Amino acid sequence: MSAPANATVADVAAGDAIRSLDPSIRAVWAIKMAAFSMFLFLPALFYDLTHLFSPDSWLPFGVLSGTVLVGGVVYCVAWPRLRYRAWGFVLRPEELYMEHGVLQHVRTIVPLRRIQHVDVSQDLIEREFALGRLVVHTAGSRSSDVVIPGLPLSEAETIRDKIKRFILEDPLTEEPV
Repeated sequence: MSAPANATVADVAAGDAIRSLDPSIRAVWAIKMAAFSMFLFLPALFYDLTHLFSPDSWLPFGVLSGTVLVGGVVYCVAWPRLRYRAWGFVLRPEELYMEHGVLQHVRTIVPLRRIQHVDVSQDLIEREFALGRLVVHTAGSRSSDVVIPGLPLSEAETIRDKIKRFILEDPLTEEPV
């Protein structure tokens, strides 16, 4: 039986309250996307300036750089908001459930028994906003790293410690071969 069309995210997660990321992650993503947009804008502006008086220019002056600039601004404003709304996670007693993705929605369940080790990391921009990423390394080769970005650093460390306690306290129930 499929879930009703108007089911909320919490219904999909079997009644657990899905936790959102810290709202300041939108600013972090916007800054990173603005840097990428500038990386695309500068060559377009260079092309426009070098072909300003060229008769063989295939575009009028400013069309290419203006298009890249407008596209970059829309990308920096809209995409972090959409990405933020698509992210959610919950730490259950036996598993870590997370979902993300704007164009391709991904729901991931990581059994806590499969976790090898857990890291909390920050890049330079995240450090300025006191955010961290929880990186969960699991056994296996396909998608063996699961990352939850945009957590307050103290919360990421708390979740890391909870997972660590589970790993240390819960021995494998399988008999050795």
